[in-house]
Amino acid sequence: MDRPMTSRTSPRWRPSTRWLVWAAILLATALANALVEVMDTQRRGGSLALWEPLVWELSSVGIIVLTLPLLWWGCQRWPLHADTWKRRLPLYLLASVAWSLVHVAGMMLLRQLAYASVGEHYQDGSAWPTRLLYEYLKDVRAFFTFVAIEHFFSWFGRRRQGEAHLLAAPEDAPPVEAVDRPERFLVRKLGRDFLVATADVEYAQAAGNYMNLHVRGHDYPLRSTLAALEARLDPARFVRIHRSYVLNLGFLVSIEPLDSGEARVHLADGSALPCSRRQLPVLRAALGQGGTLPGPAAAPA
Repeated sequence: MDRPMTSRTSPRWRPSTRWLVWAAILLATALANALVEVMDTQRRGGSLALWEPLVWELSSVGIIVLTLPLLWWGCQRWPLHADTWKRRLPLYLLASVAWSLVHVAGMMLLRQLAYASVGEHYQDGSAWPTRLLYEYLKDVRAFFTFVAIEHFFSWFGRRRQGEAHLLAAPEDAPPVEAVDRPERFLVRKLGRDFLVATADVEYAQAAGNYMNLHVRGHDYPLRSTLAALEARLDPARFVRIHRSYVLNLGFLVSIEPLDSGEARVHLADGSALPCSRRQLPVLRAALGQGGTLPGPAAAPA
C-alpha cells in the first residue's frame, strides 16, 4: 500500500465563498441598522432620510468587507494556540489599532464622497481624537469577534477532518521496523477510518496539546506533544527545525537564510516554514549526511 487509503475529501470553505457570505451578513445588518435609525429618529419627533443612515452603515461595512481577507490571512499566518496566545496577543492588539485606523479613515472618506455626490457636506461633529477613541472601542470588539470566529472555524475544520492516531505496524503484514517507528497513522474522518503513511507526512506543527500532521494540503490533529512525536519518528527523515515544527526532509526543496541568522525552508508544495537559528545547524547536519536533499520516500508496500 503506497498511498493513503482516502477518498476524495470535501472541498474546503473557499475564501471567495466565505467572503461573499460575510458580505451578505454585514450588508443585511447594515440595512437593518439604517432602518432602525430612521424609526428611532421618527419616534423622537425628528425626520431623517433613509439614504443618510444607509451611507453611514454601508461606508463602515464596505471597509470591513474589504479588509476581511487581510484579517483572515493574519489569523492563518500567526494562529493563536495554547502555547502561542500569550506571546502573540500584543501583536493582535497592535493589529486591532491599525485595523481600526484603516476602518475609520476609509469610512470617513466614503461618507465625504457620498455626501458630495448629492451636493451635501458630511459633518461628523466630533474632534478626531474623540472619534478615533470612540470608533476603536467599537472596532476592537468587532476585530476580536472576527478573530475568534476565524479560529473557531479553523479548529472545527481540523476536527471535521478527523484525529490521527499512531499505528505501530500495518494491520495486514508483520512489522518491518521497530514498534517505536510507526509506519502509518490511523485517521478517523466522517465516521470512517483511513490509513495515512508516515512517509507522506510533510511536516508536523505543534498546537497546544495536539500536533497537526500536514498531508497534501490537509491537517490531521494528533493528540501528542512535539517531543513525544519526534521521539517516535525516524531521525534520518524527520528533523526538528523549530520549537513548533518537525520537517520531513523528503519534501524539502531549499533553505533560505535570513539576516537574523534564522532561515526559511521551502517545501515541494510551495509552502514555507520557519527554521530557528538553533535548529539550522541541526538541519544542515542532517542534510550533510546524505549529501543532497532527499526525495520523498516510497511508502512500504
